[in-house]
Amino acid sequence: MHSLPRYGLRLAEFDELFATVRRAERLGDTRLRLTLAGPAELETAVRDLTERENRCCSFFTFDVTTQPPGQVVLDVAVPAVHVDVLDALAARVSQRGTP
Repeated sequence: MHSLPRYGLRLAEFDELFATVRRAERLGDTRLRLTLAGPAELETAVRDLTERENRCCSFFTFDVTTQPPGQVVLDVAVPAVHVDVLDALAARVSQRGTP
């Protein structure tokens, strides 16, 4: 069996997460808010994935909050120097999710 590099595996996990996006809002050049909906384990999965991503790319700031049951809000922020990374993330969300 062929194994993906770690970043490839995490990318696949983000794509799976983006499929749960119900709303995407650009709150400014450096901030993106994603509202996700899914099973009760969604919050745990989001926290785990964003913690691992932050270990790799520490310029990200992730804030995870729980809304009504089954809904999670993920705020993503980056320094101005990394706006291009946030732009790419937002584009990927729009390809995979339902903003």
